[in-house]
Amino acid sequence: MSVRLSSPEEYAKLLDQYDTWMFDCDGVLWHGDRLIDGALDVLRLLRERNKKILFVTNNATKSRRSYKGKFDQLGVEANVDEIYGSAYAAAVYISSVMKLPKDKKVYVIGMAGLEEELRNEGVSYIGGTDPADNTLEPFTLENFTLDPDVAAVVCGLDTRVNYTKLSIAFQYITRNPGCQFLCTNEDSTYPSANGLLPGAGAISAPLRYALGKDPLSIGKPAKTMLDCIQAKVHFDPKRTIMVGDRLNTDILFGQAGGVSTLLVMTGITQETDITGPNASPIIPDYITSSIKDLSAAK
Repeated sequence: MSVRLSSPEEYAKLLDQYDTWMFDCDGVLWHGDRLIDGALDVLRLLRERNKKILFVTNNATKSRRSYKGKFDQLGVEANVDEIYGSAYAAAVYISSVMKLPKDKKVYVIGMAGLEEELRNEGVSYIGGTDPADNTLEPFTLENFTLDPDVAAVVCGLDTRVNYTKLSIAFQYITRNPGCQFLCTNEDSTYPSANGLLPGAGAISAPLRYALGKDPLSIGKPAKTMLDCIQAKVHFDPKRTIMVGDRLNTDILFGQAGGVSTLLVMTGITQETDITGPNASPIIPDYITSSIKDLSAAK
């Protein structure tokens, strides 16, 4: 049973109980390019209490460095080493877990942020933002040359996804022996400033259907993302809380990693998702209407 937080005493107790605070971003701290009311005050309060703050996002369109630019633009204090995105986690997975040989490469369905993280990890890639693959011209196999060095396909959110990219990715997965099928995350949607849009999970869906198999997902709720964080940051799971707006990513991620969870109602999750006959079986430890509520602990 979730605890519905409401009183200043409850919020004060919550702040005392946890030393490390992990935050999802879209739907928790902001919507698109618009800050959620009270977010800055709460983050400031946590820093004043010497809490460790980490930003854990499934957004794979930006590198950590460029994502830092968004924090700066919105006036949110953040260091690059406090930001963990699924693009970074995917690059670390490919370089450190898969241990992709230097003579191998990945085919990218994704954007510049994913490419930047791959470069930073020393991973060679093709596709992605390459103009040759960002075309609306019909794709035919007559003009396609298979690169035998492609050992993985990684799929993230790609706002220029097209038939050419999907077809090329399909060729590598089906024709290059051992080629791995990865996705940065499986979010079906993401909240923009003006409403929901299809997410990275929707981008990989055509490939999943064509291949008849699912990719290995790197981002939340996969433990791979938490392993990536734990490799860089020391924290006690019993004194750590994950704050998110989405049950099947943020809250499930926290539960899989053995950390406590706080659901905010400013993003994806609706009241009907947590109460009533069709409620989700994923139950957060705590629920509050908005991150702003935590300022009651002052």
